[in-house]
Amino acid sequence: MFLNEYDVIVVGGGHAGSEAAAAAANLGSKTLLITMNLQNIAQMSCNPAMGGIAKGQIVREIDALGGYSGIVTDHTMIQFKMLNLSKGPAMWSPRAQSDRMRFAEKWRDILEETPNVDFYQDMVTGLIVENNKVTGVTTSLGLKIKAKSVILTNGTFLNGLIHIGDKQLGGGRMGEKPATGITEQLVHLGFESGRMKTGTPPRVDGRSLDYSKMIIQPGDVNPSKFSFIETPKLTEQRDCWMTYTSPEVHEILREGFDRSPMFNGTIQSTGPRYCPSIEDKIHRFAERERHQIFVEPEGWKTVEIYVNGFSTSLPEGVQAKALRTIPGFEKAKIFRPGYAIEYDYFPPTQLKHTLETKVIDSLYFAGQINGTTGYEEAACQGLMAGINAHLKINEKDPFILQRNEAYIGVLIDDLITKGTEEPYRMFTSRAEFRILLRQDNADERLTPLGYALGLASEERMKRVDEKFKKTQNLIKYIKNTSILPDEANPIIESNGGKGISQSIKMDSVVKRPEIKLEELKNVTTLNTFIQENEIDQEAFEQAEIQLKYAGYIKKEEDNAAKLDRLEYVKIPEDFNFMGIHNISKEGRQKLEKIKPTTIAQASRISGVSPSDVSILLVHLGR
Repeated sequence: MFLNEYDVIVVGGGHAGSEAAAAAANLGSKTLLITMNLQNIAQMSCNPAMGGIAKGQIVREIDALGGYSGIVTDHTMIQFKMLNLSKGPAMWSPRAQSDRMRFAEKWRDILEETPNVDFYQDMVTGLIVENNKVTGVTTSLGLKIKAKSVILTNGTFLNGLIHIGDKQLGGGRMGEKPATGITEQLVHLGFESGRMKTGTPPRVDGRSLDYSKMIIQPGDVNPSKFSFIETPKLTEQRDCWMTYTSPEVHEILREGFDRSPMFNGTIQSTGPRYCPSIEDKIHRFAERERHQIFVEPEGWKTVEIYVNGFSTSLPEGVQAKALRTIPGFEKAKIFRPGYAIEYDYFPPTQLKHTLETKVIDSLYFAGQINGTTGYEEAACQGLMAGINAHLKINEKDPFILQRNEAYIGVLIDDLITKGTEEPYRMFTSRAEFRILLRQDNADERLTPLGYALGLASEERMKRVDEKFKKTQNLIKYIKNTSILPDEANPIIESNGGKGISQSIKMDSVVKRPEIKLEELKNVTTLNTFIQENEIDQEAFEQAEIQLKYAGYIKKEEDNAAKLDRLEYVKIPEDFNFMGIHNISKEGRQKLEKIKPTTIAQASRISGVSPSDVSILLVHLGR
């Protein structure tokens, strides 16, 4: 039925699996994507949205490297917002509401158009391992399929268990069976496993809601997009809405706590701290009288609504009663109740930075199997696993992004170095170099790397070069061109600033925090330069950010350079950390468990002190 041997087998067709299969195949590897249901490739199991705080930066990074999540989102979104515009550009984060059905359909189209991707519908129940190296997989039908590498992207399916009140259903997603066999084999092979939980809210019939009692949440007036290449511009948008819970809603929910699997001990695994269930919110924040509920349409044509903020595993009757007490939901018809799901994961400290496991050669983990939560976090891991599986097969150097290069680098380093005991979600606060890792410059940071790999196209590289050239030309012009008082003062004074008495360089005006470069567009000389040099909006915005935040950017670049020096101090694979008795006992134990590959990574391990790092440097002859 199959090729004699595949280069890469990807197990699971979610966001991680889709990016992994596409990356490996586009780089030239013969790839097989095995999933339990081919109709559900890249399904949005939870909210119908991509991006958000820090997550939007990840999607743009995936796109800059040559992945597809941004392209698919642009083709299928129904609303776009740039979040945090009232803050600095390091915090700006794109977010889009997606058409759930079109999103999955577009991903399926892209994968089917990728020449090196084959598909097979079946459940993978085990791995074929020879001499501590994976050589293929076995399926529920008893088939053995050979491969040079395997990427596991099982999502919430590994021994998945669904909870609704006191009811329990085996499943990786509502209506779909769990995946069995893999966890048990991996534990037998020496892996450590754990359990996590996540949840999803009820879905309701939008025709049964009273929007007059809610607050409208429209998209941006001039919506942007995710991909740096040409994708459709959003010309029409669907509104979202917002309403609130109340003390009455909370009281109804509390009535069901004795039958809540989270409170009666049925669920003992850890859920996402930053996306808690509604019952968890009213328990942890008992002093709050209300919580926000966002009403999000699931697509252009469907009437199905996602009730964001009402994730729950309470009995379905309690869910319905409480939901219908929320303003606008009095007559709500429920399509399906919310539920919690428990699933197996493998602490990611068992991985290398390539996402290859330390225990079994050529076996890679990506997505929720590593303890993360979110489509974006899963997708970027899939992309990196697909790239590195291909590179290893072809005996090429691994592709590893550093913390100062990408949010993807921060995410993977956090997982590998620190591990996680709760579902990991990316935030801008996790990145110490977030001024460098902005969503607007992801192409300049990463497309040259993607192009060198052979993943990003020549078209992408040309666009980056053109954008960089235009940006630098505009910056140079603004720095070298003077502006007269009668041109500058009306703009300065209208923003509450003090006017100038003589001509000054234009960049001195741009650097004022209250002045936007857009306001200087009507200055004759600048306007002429923009027209003659065809400066587009992207280059214009880049120039403003680089001018305004030049000092902060330079400081972070200097700090990143210091970190880079430590990244180059390598630690041998067979280094005996337990033999250095001058290092604290906790430090030795943590170092031996994580086995860092560089001094920089060692310094980021919780429990390893600066003095431990100094001693380690001495033993390395530095």
